[in-house]
Amino acid sequence: MQIKGLIWLDKVIYKLLSKHKVGKDEVKEVLNSKPRFRFVEKGHRKGENVYAAMGQIQAGRYLIVFLSIRRIDMR
Repeated sequence: MQIKGLIWLDKVIYKLLSKHKVGKDEVKEVLNSKPRFRFVEKGHRKGENVYAAMGQIQAGRYLIVFLSIRRIDMR
């Protein structure tokens, strides 16, 4: 799976830091380190699904990142 960009919502960034003690840099590190992706469920909008990306960061922590991904029709 290839991710072309991320949209960061302020409330999600706040929750990551305050509740889970995870920064944006750690999320990016997981996504840039060839994570294992797993389909979780269909999204609420057409063409959008939720996936989990699992990987380890350089600090040794294992993270699971949940992503809402919209497929773009490239026809």
